[in-house]
Amino acid sequence: MINNKYKLAFLPTPLHKLNNLSKAYTDYNIFIKRDDQTGLASGGNKTRKLEYLIKQAIDEGYEAVFTVGAQQSNHCRQTAASCTVAGLECHLIVRGKEPKTYQGNLLLSHLLGAKIHFTGNDKKDIDFEAYTNQLADNKKPFIIPYGGSNITGALGYVEAVRELKDQLIEKDLNIDTIFFASSSGGTQAGLILGLELYNLNAKLMPIKIDKDETQNLDMEAEVLEIVTQGTKLLNMDREYTIDEMTLNKNYNQAAYGVLTDKEKTAINKLAKVEGILLDPVYTGRAFYGMLDCLNEKKIKPGSNVLFWHTGGLPALFEHAEGLK
Repeated sequence: MINNKYKLAFLPTPLHKLNNLSKAYTDYNIFIKRDDQTGLASGGNKTRKLEYLIKQAIDEGYEAVFTVGAQQSNHCRQTAASCTVAGLECHLIVRGKEPKTYQGNLLLSHLLGAKIHFTGNDKKDIDFEAYTNQLADNKKPFIIPYGGSNITGALGYVEAVRELKDQLIEKDLNIDTIFFASSSGGTQAGLILGLELYNLNAKLMPIKIDKDETQNLDMEAEVLEIVTQGTKLLNMDREYTIDEMTLNKNYNQAAYGVLTDKEKTAINKLAKVEGILLDPVYTGRAFYGMLDCLNEKKIKPGSNVLFWHTGGLPALFEHAEGLK
């Protein structure tokens, strides 16, 4: 199951130390895992998930893929690119009204050949049948959930832990704490399973990005559901509880996609200190959370800290005015 994937990503993604930032935060050694460089249509973490999801679609004879997201969805953009590579028809159900000008991820999804359907509202619940019923030639629709976050997609991050462990062994390095953005839960679930499966001793610090619920479940419950499915699929002798699905919710006071001074601070900090670009929705918020935790000494001094960069660069252009 772990090896049953359709190659889309350029792996392994780089792992390196943030030397300048570590000099500024002298109590910590700070590293970054560059999943913004997975290589598919400007990269991002969803590419790892889509390797498994696209393979499932092909193996089961689907010809058209449907998924859903916000107008600046990184997942939608990478799904569009994945379908192009694999020769599948791509349909993106995008929340809100169609803008006069396509920018950022929306523009790229269009250029990548996706058929974009605008819902006209911001409701997260989607009636997929209303869209799949419009398919011509009785094509069989394959539905990918928000963020590619189910057990199939989560396998991408189970395997990402193996990749990380190999890099750490090569560098003779241990990581104590891993910070990353968590929104739809699949990346978090995959990392939890991967740490157990590959016996990597690191503490996860997922930063909650939005306030929304997924499929009417609290996010912790959604992550636990995926993790529980994963333990069965991977024959793991391990039972997890809801208390192990902890999310840091100290930085999601603003709604999803709302650019605040916190995200601006983080984006400017990493860009000007390390020459690395964050995005305004996910990694900007998560990176600020990490910096705040380090400033407040919420992480044990002397720790090796890793920020897992999940991508999202194109959304910067949608927020150009706010970032001036």
